[in-house]
Amino acid sequence: MSTLPFEPFRIKMVEPIRVTTREERVAIMERTQLSLFPVRSDEVLIDLFTDSGTGTMSSAAWAAMFRGDEAYASATSWFRFEAAVQEVFGFKHVIPVHQGRAAERILFGALVEAGQVVPNNTHFDTTRANLEMLGARPVDLPCAESASTALEAPFKGNMDVDGLRALIETHGAENIPLIMLTVTNNAGGGQPVSMANIRAVSAIARAHGIPFYFDACRFAENAWFIKAREPGFADVSAKDIVSEMFSLADGCTMSAKKDGIANIGGFIASNSDTLSQDTLVNLLVTEGFPTYGGLAGRDLEAIAVGLREAIQDDYLAYRAATVAFLTDSLHEAGVPVLRPAGGHAVYVDARRFLPHIPPLQFPAQALCVELYIEAGVRAGEIGSVMFGLDHETGEERPAPQELMRLALPRRMYTASHLQYVADAIKAIYARRDELRGLEIVSAAPVLRHFSARFARVQ
Repeated sequence: MSTLPFEPFRIKMVEPIRVTTREERVAIMERTQLSLFPVRSDEVLIDLFTDSGTGTMSSAAWAAMFRGDEAYASATSWFRFEAAVQEVFGFKHVIPVHQGRAAERILFGALVEAGQVVPNNTHFDTTRANLEMLGARPVDLPCAESASTALEAPFKGNMDVDGLRALIETHGAENIPLIMLTVTNNAGGGQPVSMANIRAVSAIARAHGIPFYFDACRFAENAWFIKAREPGFADVSAKDIVSEMFSLADGCTMSAKKDGIANIGGFIASNSDTLSQDTLVNLLVTEGFPTYGGLAGRDLEAIAVGLREAIQDDYLAYRAATVAFLTDSLHEAGVPVLRPAGGHAVYVDARRFLPHIPPLQFPAQALCVELYIEAGVRAGEIGSVMFGLDHETGEERPAPQELMRLALPRRMYTASHLQYVADAIKAIYARRDELRGLEIVSAAPVLRHFSARFARVQ
């Protein structure tokens, strides 16, 4: 049976939840044309749309915000932020930005040219879009184990190192401006990357003189899985595992809205003096002065606290147990979920849940819509809406997987909230044959899942 996670904190403030009726939610879906993005937050009972910027900050983080120094240049808050990033990640240079996609844009703008190839274990949506906007080609190299949602393998977020070697041989190291590794692998089901895989990717990058960067959004959760699953790390603290991980790289991009446990913010961290200079103009023009990068001093203070809290072992044990609780609750009821449990979200396999709906009728989006109608729970689609459009050819093709992502905000929901979610999904599963597919009636050409509107297939 699933084990209830122990929450290593006390609740000091609450926010009421507005409870809607099923009839109200049906009308809301009609209003938004079956898209979850336009649904007002006060029309959502439990919001599992994303874990990005939605977590609960600690009393220590809130207290730190009150000492926020809002000076334009060289504020004291900047120096506390810089010290925290350098302490946790170990890189020389810290470039603040307002969130992770800005870090991607500025880093790629300095390193990447049109026609070049950038490998990753799996690019997430904004990472891929930022590369495509530059005319580069993002290439996903997930490990073979990731192809099966049912397979129990400890590190399904790993990169295919043989595929990486072949890519370099085919295109030449000079046409690969950097190698990225996303930890944990969000588009691949929140699955972790092993230290052995990180070492292997690092060795290949250094042998060919290619910069190696992490997409470090969920670095602390990845470190916890190395501690929990990889031989030789059981007695090593998450903090020390993080230090080893990043010692193997040249830098990272980071959305502090994830494992920074803050509402906004991000950064690029690097040991490259050249990169620090090359990004300066872009930073000044689009984000702000290099000691605030589009952030208020109080936000810098919150991130400095959140980064240190994120690598505490007791917090990470609770975080992993929470995701495992919901994953196991669904798995034990026969609901097809991605196994084993990942770090920040539960992923329901909509392709197996709704086998009668073809991938290009968007089964994961259909399931997200039904979950909202059933229980007022907002979830996110990671499937053929997000990744089905081939931007090189303009053709629709099924995404590798059709997943409904239930992303758990940090320290926000209790086990009883998650049991409510589990019960709702089980109820839908019992009548799954009733669900119909969807078609897109309008969408923007880039990152279309943010703007897409749908109709039910007749």
